[in-house]
Amino acid sequence: MRRALTVASVPTDLATIARDIGSLLSMESALMGGSALVGLVFGEYTVAFAFFLAALATLAVGGTARRAFAAAPAPQTKHGMVIAAAGWLLTALFGALPFFLSAHLLSPAAAAAYVPEGANYAASSLQYFTNPLHAVFESMSGWTGSGLTMAVHEPSLPRALLWWRSLMQWVGGVGVIVLTVSILSRPGSGSYTLYRSEAREERIHPSIVSTVRTVWKIFLSYTAVAVLVLFGALLVSESLSISEAAWQALNHAMTALSTGGFSVTDNSIATYDSPLIETVLLPIMTLGAIAFPIHYAVLKDRDLHALFRDLQTRWLFVLFGVGIVVLTLQNLRTFAPALSLRDSAFQFVSALTCTGFQSSPIGRWSAGGKLVVSGAMVLGGAAGSTVGGIKIIRGYTIARGIRWQFSRVFLPASAVVTARIGDRRLDREGMEREFSEAAIVSLLWLIVLVAGSLVLTDIAGPTFGYADALFEVASAQGNVGLSTGITGPAMSPLAEGMLVVNMWIGRLEIIPVLVFARSMLYGLDP
Repeated sequence: MRRALTVASVPTDLATIARDIGSLLSMESALMGGSALVGLVFGEYTVAFAFFLAALATLAVGGTARRAFAAAPAPQTKHGMVIAAAGWLLTALFGALPFFLSAHLLSPAAAAAYVPEGANYAASSLQYFTNPLHAVFESMSGWTGSGLTMAVHEPSLPRALLWWRSLMQWVGGVGVIVLTVSILSRPGSGSYTLYRSEAREERIHPSIVSTVRTVWKIFLSYTAVAVLVLFGALLVSESLSISEAAWQALNHAMTALSTGGFSVTDNSIATYDSPLIETVLLPIMTLGAIAFPIHYAVLKDRDLHALFRDLQTRWLFVLFGVGIVVLTLQNLRTFAPALSLRDSAFQFVSALTCTGFQSSPIGRWSAGGKLVVSGAMVLGGAAGSTVGGIKIIRGYTIARGIRWQFSRVFLPASAVVTARIGDRRLDREGMEREFSEAAIVSLLWLIVLVAGSLVLTDIAGPTFGYADALFEVASAQGNVGLSTGITGPAMSPLAEGMLVVNMWIGRLEIIPVLVFARSMLYGLDP
């Protein structure tokens, strides 16, 4: 009786939000449980126990909320925005528990046993996660697909934690809400509301549940192919055992396709210094930056021309070409022509696809080169893919809208004005609506970017200039992961906390976060 009264006393809005966030946390708990098994397979029993404790704590909160408010109404748009913002935040907070608990349960001597033989360092990077802010940073970076890390030497982490980092990015690339919707199979408008709240609009099928399941089928298939291709490339180019090559191929395929960028090697992809590995990764990263409906059209009809009929995909390849040329010209001032072209090609594709794999010492680049890459990270790839950033379609809509507004000046007032965006022809009202939406989101995005970069300039230290600060904030907010060297365990807690917020804001494209902030202050009433 007491439980029924407690549930009944909770406002309907809060019950709906708590129920669906509880579902997200329940899903995360299951993923933690699976990762505990990975720890057992590798004989990492203390780390497996940490995952088990984290899974129990997460399930206790999420499962209780889900069961207690199971009868709550389906979410409306206002609920969906808050669920997305609060859900991603809580997912990151609970996702930090495996790092934090493992760091405290393992003694420094036990953690040092994970340092690879022959390494030029003695302590494991696990030590940094005794700091809860570092653990939250790593988790937020993982779930949002950002790729910035507090682990100075990734190979010194237990395998279960390396797997957890890759799994977070793999799931987060498609979306934790998308995964939850596919599992819950909730019919009706509620699923679509949650789907849209995660900054997604595209449908492959009329049913949202069918759409997200198709997305996951495509993603799983691509992941399997990427693992096989990377496995072959690693065996050819690196002196690795079959088991180690398989491990590295699996993790890098997951984080490349999800455009996440976490690595299981020191110094990211630069560890390999292999043109073959970099060449193999280029199409994998590109696949992650193309919208899922386009993948479906290509695979279903075996029609490669669908790639080039799509507005965003065409511009993605155009931007690749232009950006690589411009960046190569910038880097010719510092590097030899062959190395300049190789590094510029890989880093620009990594930036525009928001992957964040790093093959070059970007901190040594000129300010001009850093700004070119910053621009790519701000824009990002196609909407409806796994990337962050403003998205190509918004950039195109703003450019097209400016041209459309300018052309109207020279037409008579009675003229019927239309505009085409991709395969859609819009009337005046439709174009103004599209232009306003793109401009508002992009402007808010840039305001947060500039404000964050100004703050970071003051606290990053004298060795870093404004170009470095802008680059770092653009990388965090664009969910990319490239770094000039600012991000690390020694950075200011204020800067670290700000970048956590930037990653959160960037993944949700700002509006859900603003709705969440407004609801915290004034509630969800109009």
